[in-house]
Amino acid sequence: MAIKIRSSAKNLQVLFEDNHIIVINKRPGDIVQGDKTGDTPLSEVVKKYLKIKYDKPGNVYLGVVHRLDRPTSGIVVFAKTSKVLPRLNKLFSEGKTQKIYWAVVDKAPDNEEDTLIHWLVRNSKQNKSYAHKREVSGSKRALLEYKLHTKLDNYFLLEINLKTGRHHQIRAQLAAIGSTIKGDLKYGAARSNKDGSIHLHSRSLTFEHPVKKESIEFTAPAPNDPIWNSCL
Repeated sequence: MAIKIRSSAKNLQVLFEDNHIIVINKRPGDIVQGDKTGDTPLSEVVKKYLKIKYDKPGNVYLGVVHRLDRPTSGIVVFAKTSKVLPRLNKLFSEGKTQKIYWAVVDKAPDNEEDTLIHWLVRNSKQNKSYAHKREVSGSKRALLEYKLHTKLDNYFLLEINLKTGRHHQIRAQLAAIGSTIKGDLKYGAARSNKDGSIHLHSRSLTFEHPVKKESIEFTAPAPNDPIWNSCL
C-alpha cells in the first residue's frame, strides 16, 4: 500500500536552518534523491521550500550529504552552499558524527545491551544486504551498539548507536539476530505496515558545524502512529 503522506514545500518538517545547512525530519516514503521510480525526491521538495521562503529567482542550490532508506523516517541534512557540501561529506564519510536511531522490533534480543559486529555483503539487484558473522569476499565491516529502551505488549523499542554507515546496516544486523524491524518485509517481518513504512527512525544526530566549528545536535520526533506513541 502506498504511503499516505509525503513531504511537500507546505508541510516540510524543518528541524534547523541557517545560511549553511538545512535539517529535515523525513517522513517515511520520502525518497532523499531521485531514482528510477521518477517520484519527486526530498531534495527537490526542499529546493522548492527554499525558493518560496526566500522568493529566490532561478535555481536553488542544495547538496545531498547522506541518505535514509525510503521507508525510514528521521533526520536528513542538506548543504545550502557548494562550499559547505564537501566539508559535510568529509564529516560523514570519516564517521565524525554521532547517529542515534530508534527501531521497533518484533522480538527482544537475547541481551538488553550489546555491540553487534557483522560483515555485510550488498546485493544491488535485490537492493538488500546480507550479514555474515565473519569476513567474506566483498564484505564490509558493520558495527552498532544497541540497548533495550521500551517493552510494549508485542514489540520492543531499541536505541541504536550507529558506528558505521553501511547499506541497510541496521535492518540487516537486527534481522541477523532474530529481531526484525516492524513492517520490514524485505528482512523477514511477518507483515507490512499499512502505510508502507518500517519502524526505523533516525532519532538524533550530532556533528561539528562545518563553518562555525561548534558541536550541534538535532532530535527528530518519531512519526505520529500508535506504536511510536506507545514507545514515548
